[in-house]
Amino acid sequence: MFVSFRALDLNLLKVFEALMTEGSVTRAANALRMTQPAVSNALARLRDALGDPLFVRAGTGIRPTQRAVVLWEPIGEALESVRGALDEQVFDPARAQTEFSLSMSDYVSSLVMPNLLAHLGKVAPKSRVHTVPNTVVEIADQLEDNRVDCVLSVYVNEAQQPAAIRSRSLWTVDYACFMRRGHPLAAQKRLSTRTFLNAGHVDVSLAGKTMPSYDLFLASRGLSRNLVATVNHYSAAYEVVRQSDLIAVLPSDLRSQSRHAPQLHAMPLPLKAPPRIVSLFWHQRNDTVPAQRWLRETLVEMFARSD
Repeated sequence: MFVSFRALDLNLLKVFEALMTEGSVTRAANALRMTQPAVSNALARLRDALGDPLFVRAGTGIRPTQRAVVLWEPIGEALESVRGALDEQVFDPARAQTEFSLSMSDYVSSLVMPNLLAHLGKVAPKSRVHTVPNTVVEIADQLEDNRVDCVLSVYVNEAQQPAAIRSRSLWTVDYACFMRRGHPLAAQKRLSTRTFLNAGHVDVSLAGKTMPSYDLFLASRGLSRNLVATVNHYSAAYEVVRQSDLIAVLPSDLRSQSRHAPQLHAMPLPLKAPPRIVSLFWHQRNDTVPAQRWLRETLVEMFARSD
């Protein structure tokens, strides 16, 4: 049975907001300074009023149903407007004791974290940042399950990005063919397609896929290369290249971060794949959370490039 707006206890919407942002009944209760049974009781009343389960169990937390996701944007924005009108709530980075969690690969982390931590040390000294591995194919799940605040990554298939996941482009990744300086091919001015494909390759597969993205590109053109090995870290790929006769298609800008840069030789790719873009991803339920919004604005300001 559906309850009209006039009959709905609007305090239940604060519980809905907490459940959406916290992803856990326990954390929602703590945020609201309520008991867990009280939050569970409020959720039961919301379910009766709206005629939908709203949240289902997922691992150690809860996941919103499609109905809850649809409701969240207008309800979240409305509550934020009311809160802003009453409290003029702002996020003060200089005083806030906030923990942020970011998901990214070691490639992205090596470019982002040194500058980000230096910046936070100046403007948000009481904040803490934790990073977790990025496996590319789990981007949506990490955000849906509230395991991380943001993901900085290349999305595998932008066409399949869930509607509840928001994104903002940061930078385009430029690739080159890397090899050790003493490699037999290093003396050539450029690599022919045949030489490039026949050479032994190592590549990075964060998700443990059998075919890295570059091989998918080659396959789309009816080509294949001699892929000898895959590793799950970019730093490991550079190290393999440095100590062997394998070559690799790797991001150009990571080379400058490696202490082994003088021992690596980069050449243009004879077959250039379409550009890949590192983007910032977040869940729409965090659109209006002041600390989250401040973090996203900081990341965009620091790392977004107009390529």
